[in-house]
Amino acid sequence: MKRPEQLYLQDIIEACDAIQRFLRRTDEKAFMQDELVQSAILQKLIVIGEAAARLPRNFVESLSEKSW
Repeated sequence: MKRPEQLYLQDIIEACDAIQRFLRRTDEKAFMQDELVQSAILQKLIVIGEAAARLPRNFVESLSEKSW
């Protein structure tokens, strides 16, 4: 069974990968006019934020050199 931080980190990685895929298919001008892609990216940013907020405190503190 995976530890909680592994699950949250996997969620973060998968959301980042999805954002990269979404952005590869567009340029800035098209992105600014595409509400669907903007919404998809916003949803993935929310997933990242929620997963990061749920990482165990001791795990985050063990990586104190990282900016959370």
